[in-house]
Amino acid sequence: MGRFVIRRLAAMVAVLFAVSVLTFLIFNVIPNSDPAARIAGKNATPQLIANVRKDFGLDKSLPEQYVTMMKQVFSGDLISYSSRLNVDDQIARGLPATFSLCIGAAVIWMLFGIALGYFSAVRAGGLTDTGLTVLALVGISLPVVWLGAMLLYVFSTKLQLFPNGFYVPLDQDPVQWAYHLILPWTTLAILFAGFYSRVLRSNMLDVMNADYVRTARAKGLSEHRVRTRHVLRNSLIPIISLFGLDFAAVIGGGAILVESVFSLNGVGQYAADSIKNQDLPPIMAITLFGAFFVVFFNAIVDIAYAWLDPRIRLGTEAS
Repeated sequence: MGRFVIRRLAAMVAVLFAVSVLTFLIFNVIPNSDPAARIAGKNATPQLIANVRKDFGLDKSLPEQYVTMMKQVFSGDLISYSSRLNVDDQIARGLPATFSLCIGAAVIWMLFGIALGYFSAVRAGGLTDTGLTVLALVGISLPVVWLGAMLLYVFSTKLQLFPNGFYVPLDQDPVQWAYHLILPWTTLAILFAGFYSRVLRSNMLDVMNADYVRTARAKGLSEHRVRTRHVLRNSLIPIISLFGLDFAAVIGGGAILVESVFSLNGVGQYAADSIKNQDLPPIMAITLFGAFFVVFFNAIVDIAYAWLDPRIRLGTEAS
């Protein structure tokens, strides 16, 4: 297991390096235009463009430009030439809202996805299964922007049961923190809950026909025990892998639309505003931020997957 963990972490570092190089090429080389002018913004003066070229080392070789850009991003010295604000400080300011949204939504979609998938599998072919299948497909099909807007209109504007978006810090008022996030959590969770329920249902139906499940029944175990300890437990292994990738993708940028609809002022909304204003330094930093979480959680999921299923790490170490 130790060798497997070391190999996965080494692969994670290599992938992060490759992503950083690719990000540098996309923003600085591939557009085939003056990167200093793009970083400086739409209404930049010649003097500002010259300052940007000097600050980012854009008059030097490509390797030196890459090193300078990475230093700017990871040292906390990256400045938005549009707003004149420190980019890392703005990202750090938005992290609590983004993490609150993503973690809360993840808990909801995992709980409902597992519950709906379990009951759909044990009632396969019946009315319960059909009804849950319809609900899951509806949830998967709803556009996030439309769903968020409808929830705001119905539950905030019309019924006035929930606030009209915005984020309240957890340390300021935990009750209002949760109260303001109920609609964003629901909006983000509905899509994933429906998808996870379908995946779990399919996994459980496959596992129910496995030899070890029939053996467990032959030993006299109750049907509830067989379903929970053998069928559900083994069916959750692919769900863990799926969850890690989805959660990382949501933190890395998948929550942009939800944050924008509910004005949560998280990293996602900061990214949307930067794209709207064509503010390149924040876009570069947020791209690397998102890539880091995707790669990091992917490595964590691989390690957890290998811990749950020893065949994976044994096969990897043997190769």
